[in-house]
Amino acid sequence: MAAAADPAACVLLPPRRRTMKLGSQGLEVSAQGLGCMGMSAAYGERKPDAEMVALLRHAIAAGVTFLDTSDVYGPHTNEVLIGEALRHGAREEVQLATKFGITPELRTVRGDPAYVRAACEASLRRLGVDCIDLYYQHRIDTTVPVEVTIGELKKLVEEGKIKYIGLSEASASTIRRAHAVHPITAVQLEWSLWTRDAEQDIVPTCRELGIGIVAYSPLGRGFFSSGAKLISDLPDDDFRKNLPRFQPENMEKNALIFERVSQMAARKGCTSSQLALAWVHHQGSDVCPIPGTTKIANFNQNLGALSVKLTPEEMAELESYAAMDDGVQGDRYHSTFLNTWRDSETPPLSSWKGN
Repeated sequence: MAAAADPAACVLLPPRRRTMKLGSQGLEVSAQGLGCMGMSAAYGERKPDAEMVALLRHAIAAGVTFLDTSDVYGPHTNEVLIGEALRHGAREEVQLATKFGITPELRTVRGDPAYVRAACEASLRRLGVDCIDLYYQHRIDTTVPVEVTIGELKKLVEEGKIKYIGLSEASASTIRRAHAVHPITAVQLEWSLWTRDAEQDIVPTCRELGIGIVAYSPLGRGFFSSGAKLISDLPDDDFRKNLPRFQPENMEKNALIFERVSQMAARKGCTSSQLALAWVHHQGSDVCPIPGTTKIANFNQNLGALSVKLTPEEMAELESYAAMDDGVQGDRYHSTFLNTWRDSETPPLSSWKGN
């Protein structure tokens, strides 16, 4: 395998304050966001708060002002962490996105009006803000018509507690139903070189309706930074160790994708993660990836992806890697995991009896 480019050599950073319009309702965000989940949850031991606050403030100073969190990250501690980072005047510079819907036990999803309102007000307190810029339904509650959930979110917009509404892991039909009640500003979905299943229906639906797209895990949960080596470096309590794609029988084949990406990155003089992230940026001006990290050096490297330019031929070459040798091996989640967009349909509004 060709040697990966030295991250220190990839020093070209984009100008500060590079922004984009997310959706058609007026929200402007930094062209690349920052996923904050790993600072408090899921990826092993919780990181020291002081280090994470320093990272968050470094990101804001570098022009990455679109911060993504959720009440379930920690749970709750990630919102508190971001609230701490936003003290002393930083709030006005930031586009703050958080989510509701997954209960802290990670066992149920709720979208009933009482829960929506209580979750929003709890997030406002933890974040220490008066208004959330973008408030997502993190997972779709399949027992509650989506019109009911969005109806309560609409009330929160009217009350000034949230500015814009988003959905995460929602099907095309669910997005349409939600958008008919109140404009949806953004849909968050997993999108990377090895996760492209949303391209057939969800992405076109968002574009038809003028909805922005926020790509989470654009580096394949770190895969495009380290390849198979990633697994051996993870602590035992890192949830990626249990994901199908990271199991040994699948990773052996998936590692070939990383090898090819790394070879191309070496030719272009960038890192494999910058190349994979640049591919997401090149999907369109309506797409904002939110790579996460807990290290300033990795953040700087990710930001450099904005300076990597790809031709249509290079895009096609990258896409071909994940399709070779029977394609990507393993699903992105276990079948018993929380609802994804494939199982996000809700009952018709006519069936709703309320509580």
